[in-house]
Amino acid sequence: MFAEIENPLFIDAHELDHYLADGWFRMGQSVFTTNFLKFNHVFYSALWLRINLLEAEFPTTKSKLQKLNSKFDVEIQPAQIKPIQEALFDKYRSHITFETSNSLEQLLFNNTKRDIFNAYEVNVYDQEKLIATGFFDLGHDSGAGISCFYDPDYKKHSLGKYLMFLKMDFCTKRGLTFFYPGYFVPGYRLFDYKLDLAKTAMEFLDFRDNQWYPISAFSASNTPLVEIQERLQELQRLIEQAGQISKVCHYEYFDANLVPSLNGLGLLDHPVMLVCFERQPNQINPIVLYDIRKKHYQLWLCNSVYSMTYEAEYDDFYGEHLLHPFRHLVSCDSAEAMAQVVTTALVKVED
Repeated sequence: MFAEIENPLFIDAHELDHYLADGWFRMGQSVFTTNFLKFNHVFYSALWLRINLLEAEFPTTKSKLQKLNSKFDVEIQPAQIKPIQEALFDKYRSHITFETSNSLEQLLFNNTKRDIFNAYEVNVYDQEKLIATGFFDLGHDSGAGISCFYDPDYKKHSLGKYLMFLKMDFCTKRGLTFFYPGYFVPGYRLFDYKLDLAKTAMEFLDFRDNQWYPISAFSASNTPLVEIQERLQELQRLIEQAGQISKVCHYEYFDANLVPSLNGLGLLDHPVMLVCFERQPNQINPIVLYDIRKKHYQLWLCNSVYSMTYEAEYDDFYGEHLLHPFRHLVSCDSAEAMAQVVTTALVKVED
């Protein structure tokens, strides 16, 4: 699945290592994975990152930040949310332009009493004043950066990036091998700062073969989302050449499986699909998906879990129904073969 969430009762250090290595990350007191994101009606690939601490050569930015912030005091200890941290987080939230949790309690615990992670906090003080806090989880061989926030009055000190280096230093001293800073999003610059933390030791997970590669091997023109779109557009052209109608659509609810109340329903989690037949109100047409792992096309029948009140802002978006794929009809290795299947079926329907 491309978007999935699990709610384990307990995670030991080795299990956290495995989750992180497979492209999973913390969400409250759950672990989740996603491979696609949507910001401002634009779809993106999400690529998980890690830094090999045994090979890391940090940029000069690190030493500059250490010098710039040398007058501040730093403490690192097991995490325990305090009112002073909540107050700082609230101040930070009021100055950012992106969405985040309403509170630290929600961010780390999702307002539950569970605590399944070995979480640490790093706090930075200007004398008695708390000016920055970061949280991170520790596994047996890995650390994962969960959040960083700081006093906006100290913006020139780059405290967010400074906290990241402090976390990695702590993990290195503990003898850990990997540090996972989360994902970056090609084409969406908000997460690009992560790429500068330690470029020579930075790796990204390509979920198409579930292998980690050096970031130097990354190509923005060959992300999973680009590949899926290109393969479906190729199929659409072949269907159109045969005189039939189809449409490549971005699916609004590709990440619905991450909603706790919908978890386990096996909802459609592909960000892009090809809708066969001309779209009609209240009609759920067969769809074609491109399985990026197996490198083949799949024709599916779907039913509607919910019929949505939806007004499309873009012609290539689909949001009329929350879809559940219930019957796999056929798979084809090539666009030509799938085009033959679809066009033959369309002719029979018209007859």
